[in-house]
Amino acid sequence: MLWTPKIRLVTVLCSLVFVIGTTLQNYVIIDLDLIEASMRLKGVETGDAPAYLGALRLVGNVFIVGNALGLLVWFRRRWLFWPVLAVNAGQAFGVFVVPFEVHRAALAEHGWPGVLPSVVTDGGAVILSIALIFAYVRSRRLTRTSDPVRL
Repeated sequence: MLWTPKIRLVTVLCSLVFVIGTTLQNYVIIDLDLIEASMRLKGVETGDAPAYLGALRLVGNVFIVGNALGLLVWFRRRWLFWPVLAVNAGQAFGVFVVPFEVHRAALAEHGWPGVLPSVVTDGGAVILSIALIFAYVRSRRLTRTSDPVRL
């Protein structure tokens, strides 16, 4: 896909916001106490909380790096389209994958600022994924040859 100026700017800005939001969520909001509280809300033993925290942070780090990759879209690298779409589609699934008890515990411990980074990154990833898919489909439909045209 040829990165148009609008979709390029939207992708870079969203990626910047997602890097910041995921970093806040991963290292400021989520801690061992919050994981244990969420496990108690779910009615699960808290003995595995350190392992769960480690796994959650590992996934968060992958999304931080993946979203940072989205910053490179500014330089119009065509090969970035599919990795950026995959990262954002994966992050969008956070709405379904992260147990609701984690959000309830974050809300109880930090108030709305405790869930805001997750809402912005996961919800924003849904919107950006849809925008990227529409831009891709539109660029393919307007193409007479195999090269996409600028939108």
